[in-house]
Amino acid sequence: MFGNDWDKKLINATSSEYFHNLMNNVYKEYSIRTIYPPRDLIFNALKSTPFKDTKVVIVGQDPYHGEGEAMGLSFSVNNNIKLPPSLKNIYKEMYDDLGIEPATTGDLSKWTKEGVLLLNATLTVVKDQPNSHAKIGWGRFTDYIIKCLNAKDTPVVFILWGNFARSKKELITNPKHLIIESAHPSPFSCNYGFFGSKPFSRTNDFLIKNGMEPIDWNLK
Repeated sequence: MFGNDWDKKLINATSSEYFHNLMNNVYKEYSIRTIYPPRDLIFNALKSTPFKDTKVVIVGQDPYHGEGEAMGLSFSVNNNIKLPPSLKNIYKEMYDDLGIEPATTGDLSKWTKEGVLLLNATLTVVKDQPNSHAKIGWGRFTDYIIKCLNAKDTPVVFILWGNFARSKKELITNPKHLIIESAHPSPFSCNYGFFGSKPFSRTNDFLIKNGMEPIDWNLK
């Protein structure tokens, strides 16, 4: 289903009646209205970052709801799409934190090759209706993913931006891991603790301290 070790890791979830019903409902939605991301990219995050390679998780709420934006990775948009305000602020913080010049692309796929899982808590959305699939059932599945990562033997950094992502903190109980939490990068909240939080350098400092390769955050 995912083409990597997530298949085995999530087999109890994906073989369940609950998941079967969830996918039936999701596919029905695709058949009757415009849903993002494209159906073949629903599980892009899991396909792009295998369990064994995951060193960092950035939790988003749900996909972008504008035409052509969502591509199955949290906070990421397709090439040639105007940068969303939150992503602009992420780039600004990355520049202030690490001196990395902001990228012109909003495609964060390069991070997935570095071991960053870009996971939305809800994996689909109705066009122009933010959070419209919040109650369709994705939360149970993505919480299970977080619990699997919490049980990982090797350290993982969980980056939780905003109140919704921070609500997942209760799932992360393993003292091996690091939780970095702050306000959301949205223009409405970025000045209340997101700017100056230095999530990128703090992540790399933690990984190096634990004998792991740091993340190359540069998208160029």
